[in-house]
Amino acid sequence: MQVLSADRVSVQASVKNTGNLAGEEVVQLYLRDNVASVVRPVKELKGFRKLSLKPGEAATVRFDLSAEELGFYTNTGEFVVEPGEFEVLVGGNSNEGLKGRFELPKN
Repeated sequence: MQVLSADRVSVQASVKNTGNLAGEEVVQLYLRDNVASVVRPVKELKGFRKLSLKPGEAATVRFDLSAEELGFYTNTGEFVVEPGEFEVLVGGNSNEGLKGRFELPKN
């Protein structure tokens, strides 16, 4: 994970087909804002990519999260991107996968 700025983050994950047959996988990215000023969902789907992989083939999936994915609307209708800690989950479903954390700095 790489925090590019106060409102841009890049997340990468490697995916490998360990089976004997070609297959497809939908890699999903979920985000949780741990310190928002309002109650936020436990997990929000922020992106997905469908990959076709041959046996033994690997690929890197990159998700670029912008202010649109990192921010939210307050109770007054204002769109904000707040600094603080976020959790990321990348995998084939919302219950398991690679987990990470990042922190957005103050502007």
